[in-house]
Amino acid sequence: MKPLMDLAQVIRTKNAGPFELTLDVIFRDWETYNRVKKSNALNAPLIAKIYGVPEEDVLQAIYFDPACAFKATMKRQMPCGNLGERDIYGAQQNAPLLELQIPWGDDDESNS
Repeated sequence: MKPLMDLAQVIRTKNAGPFELTLDVIFRDWETYNRVKKSNALNAPLIAKIYGVPEEDVLQAIYFDPACAFKATMKRQMPCGNLGERDIYGAQQNAPLLELQIPWGDDDESNS
């Protein structure tokens, strides 16, 4: 297992309009991206689980080859700018992704 933050160059979240949030994971290189894509380690059910939302609230979860990236879009729990909403830009929602462990298959290398 490897932490996603060790595999990705960029892990970010941002608004996708007032009612949706986009997650972007841009990988360091083509080999790493393809390995994660082949394993399908990132997917809609996982995003729903780590963000504590119903799976149907994850509107899209795709691997995007031109950018060596995984992208997901989900419904915001409350609209952007709504009373009580604490992240108007959606830029502070990446924390659940940072320590996410990705199956790597290097059991003999003691997680290196």
